[in-house]
Amino acid sequence: MLKTDIPTTAVQTNLAAIFLSLELSRSTWLITSLSPGNGEKMSKYSVAAGNIVGLFELFSKLQERSRARTGQIYPIITIQEAGLDGFWVHRSLEKEGIESHIVDAASIATPRRRRRVKTDRVDGEALLRVLLAFKRKEPRVCAMVRAISHEEEDRRRIGRERKALMVERVGHVNRIKGLLFSQGISDYEPLQKDRRQRLKELQTGDGHMLAQHMKAQIARELDRLELVMEQIKVVEDERDALIAEQRADKTKPSPVAILLGIKGVGAEFANILWSEGLFRPFDNRRQVAAYAGLAPTPWQSGSINREQGVSKAGNPRLRTTLIQLAWLWLRHQPDSALAQWFRGRVEHNGGRMKKTTIVALARKLLVALWKYVSSGVIIDGAVMKTA
Repeated sequence: MLKTDIPTTAVQTNLAAIFLSLELSRSTWLITSLSPGNGEKMSKYSVAAGNIVGLFELFSKLQERSRARTGQIYPIITIQEAGLDGFWVHRSLEKEGIESHIVDAASIATPRRRRRVKTDRVDGEALLRVLLAFKRKEPRVCAMVRAISHEEEDRRRIGRERKALMVERVGHVNRIKGLLFSQGISDYEPLQKDRRQRLKELQTGDGHMLAQHMKAQIARELDRLELVMEQIKVVEDERDALIAEQRADKTKPSPVAILLGIKGVGAEFANILWSEGLFRPFDNRRQVAAYAGLAPTPWQSGSINREQGVSKAGNPRLRTTLIQLAWLWLRHQPDSALAQWFRGRVEHNGGRMKKTTIVALARKLLVALWKYVSSGVIIDGAVMKTA
């Protein structure tokens, strides 16, 4: 472990703990510390990435040094940015009784000059200052991420893997259609069950049979496409089995089953809505909309007062799903209060701004679904599925 002391401006605060920021990278973890009795100077340490044992040894040394200076043993409080490391470091720290915080890096104020200095050392000090301000309960200093359990994190895998497989399926289908279009063939559907037989019968636009190497390439693309389709089926079976298991538990109502009771909400929508967002505790509707990135973003300065649209700072998977569900809501729930509000708003705008209004509908729909799942508030005018 390497240590370097960096002379910095003193932080005027009465420290009641050892504050640490963790800059986690693939090769090295950089730890910035501020300890009682250390002259209020920030110190730097480095640990090999993934060496959690070495990290705890460093914590013990810092506590011992602080005890030698002050005669007291202080608790440790850490902060790290949400990133590729996920939550495993946070869970390891909390398991050892260490207070750990995960911050949304985009919520931290940064200098607005065109070229600002950005290094791990500078970021570590900035994180430490954010942690101190947060513990002083300064308002709006940052946005802390709420960590989720192993089970909640694992459940998200199903929807996310299916989404990745669907993107891969679209890629294979488009590649096959593009190859055939270059030969004058535009009526071939790779997703149909007779795709192999049709491939043997295809003729080019000038009346020739499909060339040998072109046919072989498309056949290999079909092999990959069929593998992806098989994996999608496996993932969907896992999803349905999980939903059936929740429905079978009579001790408590299943949120996914509650969502499935609404007409127009299928298994995939219900699973994504719950696993990506509604399983989290929210205090109010603003937090719900902000988590999905559907909160409005005003711009007000002097006489200027305009709306910039939604923030897009939240969960992109949940936001995309809600936009899709909003369009389907108009089809399956035309008599609901939300659908009537959409039609009235569009008519007021002369039939324009449908895309902007559908985003607003998605925000209202998310809040309504949250109230329905968490508190049992019935969505006004919504039609439920028959048993």
